[in-house]
Amino acid sequence: MASIDSGGGDSGHKKGPGVKKAKKLSTRVDMTPLVDLAFLLITFFIFTTTLSTPAGMKLAVPKDTDKKDQMNAAKESGALTIMLGKNNQVFFYEGQLKPDGSNFTVSSFDPETGIRSEIIKKKKQAGEDLVVVIKPNEDATYKNTVDVLDEMTINVVKKFALVSITPNENQLVLATQARAATGK
Repeated sequence: MASIDSGGGDSGHKKGPGVKKAKKLSTRVDMTPLVDLAFLLITFFIFTTTLSTPAGMKLAVPKDTDKKDQMNAAKESGALTIMLGKNNQVFFYEGQLKPDGSNFTVSSFDPETGIRSEIIKKKKQAGEDLVVVIKPNEDATYKNTVDVLDEMTINVVKKFALVSITPNENQLVLATQARAATGK
């Protein structure tokens, strides 16, 4: 049992020939009921508290189709692929990448002439069919990836994906960066 003992001590009274000495009584308080009450209150509050309910995120899922080859297909006219490289460079192409790389373009994060203007232009052309594929390579910075995701929010692009860059695309990005570095 837990208890608090407050023993005697000098209480500050005068001592002398005409003063009776008061009898000191020891005070003992049993703390066991207080501990029981504390645990009962804790248990009560734990059981009566509403736990936070998990918040769900709205997910836009594609429409069902019977054709297996068209399940994840996007319209070529509405596809924009953005690749991120080093030194804040942005590369993009519309539709599918042509074998000769003629539709491969270099851009930047400049709000007037950079990737934002290309997204706005493509959104006007494709409308609701716009699908943006974002592909950072190993030289891309985290900041550039966040900047491109911010561009999706700014331009209200509803369909976009962050995926790995293919070896052919990465080779094209690295070759373009090497040409820019040598000045050719």
